[in-house]
Amino acid sequence: MTRQLAAPEGRHHLRTTPENARWGTLPTPGDRAVLTVRDGDTVTVDSVSHEGILEDQGRDPVSFFGAYGVPEHAVPADARDIAASGMPRDAEEHGPHVVTGPVAVTGAAPGDLLKVEVLSLHRRTDYGIVSSRHGRGALPAAHPDPAHPCTGVTRRMPCGTVSTYTTVEVDSQGREFGLLPYGDQGRRARFPLRPFMGIMGVTPAHETPLSTVPPGRHGGNLDVKVLDTGSALYLPVQVEGAGFTTGDPHFAQGNGEVALTAFEAPLRATFRLSVLSGAAARRAVGLIDTPFGETGTHWVAIGLNEDLNQAMRDSVQVALRFLTTRVGMDPASAYAYLSAAADLEVSQVVDQVQGVHCLIRKSDFGDVPSLGDEPAEAPEVRA
Repeated sequence: MTRQLAAPEGRHHLRTTPENARWGTLPTPGDRAVLTVRDGDTVTVDSVSHEGILEDQGRDPVSFFGAYGVPEHAVPADARDIAASGMPRDAEEHGPHVVTGPVAVTGAAPGDLLKVEVLSLHRRTDYGIVSSRHGRGALPAAHPDPAHPCTGVTRRMPCGTVSTYTTVEVDSQGREFGLLPYGDQGRRARFPLRPFMGIMGVTPAHETPLSTVPPGRHGGNLDVKVLDTGSALYLPVQVEGAGFTTGDPHFAQGNGEVALTAFEAPLRATFRLSVLSGAAARRAVGLIDTPFGETGTHWVAIGLNEDLNQAMRDSVQVALRFLTTRVGMDPASAYAYLSAAADLEVSQVVDQVQGVHCLIRKSDFGDVPSLGDEPAEAPEVRA
């Protein structure tokens, strides 16, 4: 049973607790909203990472992270509360992710688009985990290999899960980096952080709870790393109120996410939730009826399919539909442009449904407005 939270009009803060979160499944149309907001309101979510609280890691984050030298007070209280709670999770059927929501947006209805703007992302810890689990990832038959020794801060759990403890370094200019030690000689890999929320979605129109693992028309576990601070995600609303849900926070991820997880760690994420209805929704993304992204520099056409080749084709189809309906290009010119100038990137290959996103540079098209803004003259819509 979830409970309605009172919050000041316009700005809301949502902690992740056993009362307003789900573990491993997405909301269903009959689930009560944990928070109701108005169109255009902002919601700040204290998200919880699943790494360190899962059963294969002992479901005791204090003990798990303590083995790496993390004191109890540095383990977020909400992670401890969820791990110690009786929240149900079927490890065989459900996903690993803790998701917060659903958040209802007043007036949102099927046929609308929910615009999710990522206003800010702040780290809640200075450490996290990268894990590989047997039978999963890009090389499920080969990794993790029990014959390979674990060194440094990489540990093998009794079940075979391999977890690598990774920390954060901030340089003199305020730039943040992940530090991944390896070997026994004090060596480490140092890589830039780019925080983003792996899961952002609306409630699917599905009466039985779906696993959090595969993304879909509802969005969900998209793992598109360019959807970071300053980006927006457009999602086709499937139920009254939209039912926005988020989780799976990352400090950094490489395209592909090949080991199964990224640099998993909790974030405080602030979103603006807006509803685009009727003609405004059609003008925003043309005839597109799948998740679609936007950054300050690019439009992001997302393709999803269990087959990576088909996900690529779907991404190209979405990009073509966008260019012909929103930008006003003819199909032949749009196809030629994509071949000459757009970039296809593999979002992830580990979530059952795989992802490819196409990056289309906004600067190549002059004064085309941002999505959701009113064009001076809407281009002709081509089927």
